[in-house]
Amino acid sequence: MAATKVLFVCLGNICRSPMAEYILRDLVTKKGLSEQIEIASAGTSGWHNGEDMHSGTKEILHAKQISTKDFQSSEVRPEDIAIYDHIIAMDDKNLQDLSRIFGCSRPDKVYKITDLLPDSEYDYVPDPYFSGNFTETCTIIHAGCEAWLKYWQASEGKQ
Repeated sequence: MAATKVLFVCLGNICRSPMAEYILRDLVTKKGLSEQIEIASAGTSGWHNGEDMHSGTKEILHAKQISTKDFQSSEVRPEDIAIYDHIIAMDDKNLQDLSRIFGCSRPDKVYKITDLLPDSEYDYVPDPYFSGNFTETCTIIHAGCEAWLKYWQASEGKQ
């Protein structure tokens, strides 16, 4: 069976989407699902292409003992809609940008990370590049990653 391919998306691919990529990768590894779920991230802008993740994101991940090695920022490509099974954005603006990049809306495979957090006070992930609150961002992303992983395990029979 082919691995499920997940792409996390934010604006610049240096704060939120790499945080989600590495948090989900850590959760998947701990559950022994690394062969079943492939995870990447990208940004809707090319502003930071080739750069490392933001130092605030790195600090949060390191505090959780999650490695940040081998990260390099990249931009969403039109062909990503065909490559990835699930494309998960951080906010409504990211969703709008993805529709523009892909030339269509794809509610069957493009979502917001908070879609499975109905009881949360958040319906998007605030950008810590502007807010400076990497802890808040991490809390929401971690909850979202756990919810999505449970959803995939239940809907795709991955135990």
